[in-house]
Amino acid sequence: MNETSVEFFSEGIRISGILRTPDRAGNRGGIVQGPGWLGLKDAQLYLPYHEALTAAGFTVLIFDYRGFGDSGPGTLSPSDQLADLSSAVTFLSTLDDIDHVGVFGSGGTGGGNAVLLAATDRRVTCAVSQVPVADGADWLRRMRETDDEWQTFLARLDADRVRRVLVGRGANVHPREEIMIPSAERRSTTVKKDVDGRIPTAVPLAAADEILAYQPADVASRVSGLMVVAVEDDLVTPTDHAEVLFEAAAAPKKLIMQHNTTHYAAYGQYGDIVIPLIVAWFERHIGGSQGSDVERVEVGL
Repeated sequence: MNETSVEFFSEGIRISGILRTPDRAGNRGGIVQGPGWLGLKDAQLYLPYHEALTAAGFTVLIFDYRGFGDSGPGTLSPSDQLADLSSAVTFLSTLDDIDHVGVFGSGGTGGGNAVLLAATDRRVTCAVSQVPVADGADWLRRMRETDDEWQTFLARLDADRVRRVLVGRGANVHPREEIMIPSAERRSTTVKKDVDGRIPTAVPLAAADEILAYQPADVASRVSGLMVVAVEDDLVTPTDHAEVLFEAAAAPKKLIMQHNTTHYAAYGQYGDIVIPLIVAWFERHIGGSQGSDVERVEVGL
């Protein structure tokens, strides 16, 4: 696998990316990836996937969303992230050896963004969505253990909207502690230790309004060639979110359900099974949806 630092622009904002290419001429397919929730392009977590994809002949472009890592200014905004993903597709299309583009998204809004891009950008011919969020409001609600916690959060958002109107600015919050509420596993896992110290620690609370309105489930019916990778009884991104996206998508589609594992452990525990399935999915569908098959694969029973 070869690796090159690249830059492109999204709505005038400089975006920093990594282009990973095969050692030898490949199948002329490109895969675009925006990181998962609060992720960065150089996370070691993604390397096994990219190594397998490039070994199969694909070119992979992963980048930092605006406001993250080495990219230009911005904030935590799913709508801006979708624009950045579309700009990344445009950048891939300028490369001489790319005929078709698919999208891979992993982790919360990373998985959800893959569905949104496939639904809204006709140049994207297939998608893989791993442990996705399908409904932002439901996701944030389930992180809070009681109704009181949820109502307190909503009241804080209401007060912040008023403050922004009357004063011109709202509060800044830590996105992992005050928008997302980390699970016990998230606090103890080391799977993201290489990037955890470099994510933004203060974003406008107003970003939560966009998460509340985040609805990949509403557009999943416009996607065909979708693979969804889920974890049974997932405490971070609810399992039924993945199932909703799978059920709504048009055939061909595949759901991979991983059992007897957890959200973060599954990446390593079942990587040797799941990664080849992802590669095979792109190999079959990168040029457009093939067939009308609907399949569910159980892993780890």
